Amino acid sequence: MAKGRKGPKGKKITLNVAKNCIKITFDGRKRLDLSKMGITNFPKCILRLNDVDELDLSRNLIRKIPESISKFQNLRWLDLHSNYIDKLPESISQMTTLLYLNVSNNRLTTNGLPVELNQLKNTRTLNLGLNHLDSVPTTLGALKELHEVGLHDNLLTSIPKSISKLPKLKKLNTKRNPFPKVEESDTFIDTIRRLDKLYLVEEKDLCSNCLKKCQQARDKLNKIKTMTTTAPRKAIFSNLVSPNSMAKDSQEDWRIRSTSP
Repeated sequence: MAKGRKGPKGKKITLNVAKNCIKITFDGRKRLDLSKMGITNFPKCILRLNDVDELDLSRNLIRKIPESISKFQNLRWLDLHSNYIDKLPESISQMTTLLYLNVSNNRLTTNGLPVELNQLKNTRTLNLGLNHLDSVPTTLGALKELHEVGLHDNLLTSIPKSISKLPKLKKLNTKRNPFPKVEESDTFIDTIRRLDKLYLVEEKDLCSNCLKKCQQARDKLNKIKTMTTTAPRKAIFSNLVSPNSMAKDSQEDWRIRSTSP
């Protein structure tokens, strides 16, 4: 930025403005919704409203999240997506009640993710997609309650096994990363396709209807297996200048549309 020039002036959020943005969710939670308001700096006045259960600062122009955010000790849901954040504060590890954390579509690098994230033991959903991550901290494998992880649209070339083998993981999105081989990204997804229970019976013990259903299911699986082995997918980046080029082009448009009055 040229000397003497100031950045964009965002909307000033006062305590009264923030109070008027508190909503009650369908399940009775208090949500402070400050999304799409053109905010450039984290409004420190909202720290006085630290009894809320959910905080939405998404689709703004915020560049830095202060360490004082840890004062939201009851927070279960934190949405910071679509800002300009390049680093998360270490104190976020103290927000151990967090179940949902969305920091997608920012400017986060691997160095911008504190090791202390591994303290978020209760987090079930973590979205780190649409950033500039070239690797994923293996310490995230300590988050045993994770159900969904978003790592799409980054610069990743591998996924740690500690992430793909999380015991409760149901969804792992690694799309649009420059993996060396397409087969490797398939492996990450396949590793989390697991059965809770498996019962084995002989064909003679099945009724005719059950036997027919099992045979149809087996034929369907064999057909899928044949298709995947005989027709491997082509690399998805063949026409892109860089892995994130399409994603990056659309990010600014989204912010402009979302923050315009």
